[in-house]
Amino acid sequence: MLPWNAEDLLFDQERFTGKVRLFPLPDLVMFPHVMQPLHVFEPRYRDLLNEALDSDGLIAMSVLSPGWENGYEGCPAVFPHACLGKVVTHERTDDGQYNVLLLGLRRVQIDSELPPEKSFRQANVTLLDDCYETENTPERLDLQTALIQQFEEALPGGQNSSPNLSELLSSDVSLGVLTDLVSFALPLEFQLKCKLLGESDIDVRAIMLLDALESGSQPIDPPGPSSSGTYLPPFSQN
Repeated sequence: MLPWNAEDLLFDQERFTGKVRLFPLPDLVMFPHVMQPLHVFEPRYRDLLNEALDSDGLIAMSVLSPGWENGYEGCPAVFPHACLGKVVTHERTDDGQYNVLLLGLRRVQIDSELPPEKSFRQANVTLLDDCYETENTPERLDLQTALIQQFEEALPGGQNSSPNLSELLSSDVSLGVLTDLVSFALPLEFQLKCKLLGESDIDVRAIMLLDALESGSQPIDPPGPSSSGTYLPPFSQN
């Protein structure tokens, strides 16, 4: 893997044009603040990655709508929201494929898809800012405490099932970041994950997650391989 510098991952909103390279997948809902390994092998997405690596490193991870199977080679419909990510590090294999680590940066709304000028899809998007619609600070602290507690209880072995996760939950992570990490880690229903990605109100996201956790009856797998104790999901393939 090529080395990376944390300063290279800073997102310059002022220089962002709103035009993105669109990487749609049927089985991955990416969120800001998380890391996702990707295995890139399709020629069009290798083209996409090559262009990203030669410029700003940005890729918008979108989600294919149901029924995509019949038109996968073309431009099947995608959900209206995506996650703008930046390549943290990459490795090129001998056959020209890539293993990539992508960091989620921002929520975006897909406004319009651009004409097919390249092998991969492109779109114009609008950045979505996280917000709090109300000033219920005391209630928000209770909301965060409840979300952490419910998440820990849902993990087999509790908080001790993942040392990295334990450290994260005991830190001063904001509620906005927490909701994104939990949304990504939990094996939630696909449509719910898409709604969480499209929701900018942090309080609403937290309530949606609490409702999902409180209604669930089965324990969930800890995020990341339990053998290594890392907070990192397996590779997603295009």
